Amino acid sequence: MRAAQVRRTGGPEVVEVVDVEEPRPGPGQVLVEVDAAGVNFIDTYHRSGVYPRETPFGLGLEGAGRVLGLGDGVEDLAEGQLVAWKQAPGSCAERVVVEVAEAVPVPRGVDAETAASLMLQGLTAQYLCTSTHAVAPGDVVLVHAAAGGVGLLLTQMVVLRGGRVLATTSTPEKAALARGAGAEEVLGYDDFATRARELTDGEGVAAVYDGVGRATFAQGLDALRPRGVMVLFGGASGQVEPLDLQELNARGSLYVTRPSLGAYTRTREELLQRAEAVLGWAARDELSVRVGGRYGLDDVARAHEDLEARRTTGKLLVLPAGEAEAELGRS
Repeated sequence: MRAAQVRRTGGPEVVEVVDVEEPRPGPGQVLVEVDAAGVNFIDTYHRSGVYPRETPFGLGLEGAGRVLGLGDGVEDLAEGQLVAWKQAPGSCAERVVVEVAEAVPVPRGVDAETAASLMLQGLTAQYLCTSTHAVAPGDVVLVHAAAGGVGLLLTQMVVLRGGRVLATTSTPEKAALARGAGAEEVLGYDDFATRARELTDGEGVAAVYDGVGRATFAQGLDALRPRGVMVLFGGASGQVEPLDLQELNARGSLYVTRPSLGAYTRTREELLQRAEAVLGWAARDELSVRVGGRYGLDDVARAHEDLEARRTTGKLLVLPAGEAEAELGRS
């Protein structure tokens, strides 16, 4: 079978599509035919070596597809069932082995592309606004990169919970997408903290959801109200500088957290609870999923290039069974 693989770390050019041995499910595992695999910033961190992995390794973690085979001891899944997952190394391939603990049954009314789009980014958005800072009705929060994969979903979820979103985007086209997702105001990245304070009568926002990192973090602290929460969940622009904790006191007893999806899905019960919430919103058409680009398996390197160059909005998917039919919504 064919799979996207990295034999040496580096730029997108190191991605190779190679023939590899057909995987077989072991105890507590299922073999899945991949209908759609998600492309995420963590994949670029693995590829570049920011997050070191032993080479060679298969790219991709997230996806959805039909179960082809069951390993020993698997009883709660069936062949032919549509499942989705957030953590199965080597998911950018025609087939992949998924641990049963990671395999989420996909409900009726949700297709494979939607399910694959929601596992990493959707679950991230869900825990950010329900657990890391549980948005309460009337809360005003700031969402950075609101036209991105997490940003569009997070904006919608905050609104579903009765919150109000101030969004940052980089272009008028992306601003329109953020407004379409429910953002009350869209700000540029220059001096966004001042604007956020103006729009909250000088108080500041309850939380800043920051997946950008170095370029926005310091100013984001200025946007927070007393006892506000800085939620740093990514570093698309680079890792932030070290922080003197006395700064949190001086700015009004602020909180800073660096959450991860793994810490918020520590058990299968918690994973299923969060997945059922997210997929349920999608099944009821309460959550809109924007697929910004579809790529064939031979175009994985281009997907990485587009993601890192900020040419995309919404979710990027690799369709292993499709011919290089990339449809890229660029803004």
